[in-house]
Amino acid sequence: MFQPKYNLTQKLFTNITTIERLYGQIEAMKLPQKLELNLKRDNLVQSSYASNRIEGNPLTLPEVTNLLLDDRIPVNRDEKEVVNYFSLLEKLNQFQHRPVNLELVQNLHRQLFQGVHDHAGNIRDEMVAIGKYTGETGNVSFKVKHTPPFHAQAEISQAITELNDWINSDPDLPAIVTVGIFHHQFVYIHPFEDGNGRVCRILTALLFLRAGYRINKYFVLDDYYDIDRNLYSDKLHTADEGDKSQWLEYFSDGVKYSLQSSIAKAKAALRTLSIAERPTKKESQVLDIMTKTPEVTSTDIAKQLKVSRQQSHNLLRSLVDKGLVDRQGTTKSSYYVLK
Repeated sequence: MFQPKYNLTQKLFTNITTIERLYGQIEAMKLPQKLELNLKRDNLVQSSYASNRIEGNPLTLPEVTNLLLDDRIPVNRDEKEVVNYFSLLEKLNQFQHRPVNLELVQNLHRQLFQGVHDHAGNIRDEMVAIGKYTGETGNVSFKVKHTPPFHAQAEISQAITELNDWINSDPDLPAIVTVGIFHHQFVYIHPFEDGNGRVCRILTALLFLRAGYRINKYFVLDDYYDIDRNLYSDKLHTADEGDKSQWLEYFSDGVKYSLQSSIAKAKAALRTLSIAERPTKKESQVLDIMTKTPEVTSTDIAKQLKVSRQQSHNLLRSLVDKGLVDRQGTTKSSYYVLK
């Protein structure tokens, strides 16, 4: 049975507390629907670019953006890798309530590398070594950085199953710790011949979704790892000897950084909105009420704000027009919900 070793250091504890505060802050921003969709689209593009770039994909961000947003058919391996990653991110919420098990892991790998690798979805059944080539032409050597602990398909499958069992074993463990430990251990096991990093980052996003974090909609992690790919790799391998504390500090630093970046982007985007698109002070009071009450009627708002029924109706209609609120139900029994 998998039992990870780590310490809840002061830095890790502080990061977890800060992450909760930052996530609450971005949730409370109540972005207009159009702006939220634009930010999500940009996040998916950025994640697809960064995650593949970490693995050596040579496409630039403008090339990736044009490829994905123009909906162009990929013509080579590099483009197929990016398009597959983007497509899987777009539909990731479809897997949110499925058990994270060996079958799902293989399914995600198969979709990520469809048309790219003949062995897509297959757990490896041979020894591999992770490292990099160094030196100049004629004097090249391979420097081994990590040798996975298992080399037989049955052993690898068992290790993945035990890891997936562990992530559901302690619901009280902070999501940052659970997801961070999973992230390292998956890469450490290295279940596939190729593509382990990208599958791991997809699974990391999925585990955040399952924990209630609307990752990709509000923030991504891949861009943080891409800032210094060698540091990302080095920090991952600090946990290879067993203690995952140092890696968890780095991992939580990344989540914090990504949330801070997303808040800055959202604030900058909000400043570009016209005055007509922003909620007024009174409309913001309505939105505050709706964060505490899932469904409200114009009568509810009129009572709580002490305004007339007509004023309440006008406030809600304006919020619908701005893309912040949805109207549900028939005319006589209509109610309103946050988007």
